[in-house]
Amino acid sequence: MSGTDRRWTIALRGAWRDGTLWPWCLAAVAAACGYGVATVFHPGYLSADSNTQLWQALGDEPVNDWHPPVMALAWRILIGITGDFSVMAAVQVALLWGTLWVLARLVWRRTGSRGLSLAVLAVGWAPHIMNFTGVVWKDVHLAYALLAVFAIALTVRELPRDRVRTRWALLVLGLLFLTYAALVRKNGIPATIPVFALLVLAAWPAPGRRRWLAAAGVFAAVVLAGSAGVSAATHPLATRVYAVIPVDDLVHVLTPDQVRSAAEQAGASPDLRDRLVAAAVTCQERHITSDGYLQCFPQSRPFDVTYLDRRADVVVRMWTQQMPKHWKGYAEYRARVFTKLLFQSNQTFWNGTHVNAGARLHPEVRRQPLNDTLRFALQNYVTGFARDLPMLFQGWFWLAVSLVLVLRRRPAGPYARELRLLGASSLLYILAYLPTAPESNYRYVYWPALAGTVALALIATAFVARRRTAAGGPDYRPAVLPAGRAPKAAAAGPREDAGAVG
Repeated sequence: MSGTDRRWTIALRGAWRDGTLWPWCLAAVAAACGYGVATVFHPGYLSADSNTQLWQALGDEPVNDWHPPVMALAWRILIGITGDFSVMAAVQVALLWGTLWVLARLVWRRTGSRGLSLAVLAVGWAPHIMNFTGVVWKDVHLAYALLAVFAIALTVRELPRDRVRTRWALLVLGLLFLTYAALVRKNGIPATIPVFALLVLAAWPAPGRRRWLAAAGVFAAVVLAGSAGVSAATHPLATRVYAVIPVDDLVHVLTPDQVRSAAEQAGASPDLRDRLVAAAVTCQERHITSDGYLQCFPQSRPFDVTYLDRRADVVVRMWTQQMPKHWKGYAEYRARVFTKLLFQSNQTFWNGTHVNAGARLHPEVRRQPLNDTLRFALQNYVTGFARDLPMLFQGWFWLAVSLVLVLRRRPAGPYARELRLLGASSLLYILAYLPTAPESNYRYVYWPALAGTVALALIATAFVARRRTAAGGPDYRPAVLPAGRAPKAAAAGPREDAGAVG
């Protein structure tokens, strides 16, 4: 062995022993895992919604706000850079595994345990997380954007005092991710509020009222500016899709005769009145208990996304006139839909690429077929766990986890406050579906499932590391610091020393 080789070998062994090499090993593992997951999903699993947004992203259909225009714009930009629509699914996978690497690196620095840091990476292989990783859905984008903000906030909190530029660059990046989350899923805005608080607390140890107000004003301004910018870039057709919710309530709470009377009282056109009555009759006859607008309402062909835009005011007026009179039936109906979402979530696995009857699959998608062998392997993996551990795919379990995170008094390791806010984000997101859930679908609780899984992983690593610290066993290692650097307290973000690890 030459002298140069010997020096390299000694240097690598030293780096392995003192821990400076391990974050790069974690990065290699995360990259390999991400590449494997992206290969399974390539070129991306699409639903009817995804297929519609692809048409819009490629400029073959006008953009409308039935689905988030910001997602179509992001896809359009990525396609413009790479020339390939599959880049969206690849970016989703990269964002998840990149975020998990950041969290795993933080755990390594806190505990010095290679096994615990690998356990954080393993979150990406969990069946209830991997099932949608390559499905191009706004629910997935919301979840990964919020998780990225969480990882950024923890990273900023750990930065030493002299990394001012890095701290503010990361905070700006976190604000951009948070803005995207607010724009990509409007009913997810309540979930962004606790995550926004994470960013503020990472920037300032004890923000006063003025600082909170200033930060909230900046966030609101950025969201409004982002919304205006997306609208200017895409010129989306208005659909007023929110009117779907009152339509759903009306046709399920009222009888067909009551629907007819309510439509006439509100001044609805004969066409709208007849369609609403027909929807109420169809839902009754076919025993359809939710999603009345898409399942029961007579639709023109092709589907007219602007139909409700021209009639939303009348529909809302019908709702405000009738629901106070039928408040008991309304409460019962919403309770039925919400409990079904919590206890009987469907679509735990999206099996490939599908479109609605009569819709056209984009030619670009047909030119890149899925790998059926890998698709069936993934399906067996996910559905097997859904059979044996169904609670992983049910909203009640993640609602319970979020409640425990919010209400627990005992510190959950060094990130007690951050995990409490993460639980609050999940809780608000689930509760936001109480008056709005159109149906029972697991993707509606995907963010709580992801947040809860990450939180449980961090709590478990803190528990194991604390036991090792108390035992003082040979496997325990103190928190890893870069060679030659003395420990420093981070300038930003409160540190909760009670129950801290390392």
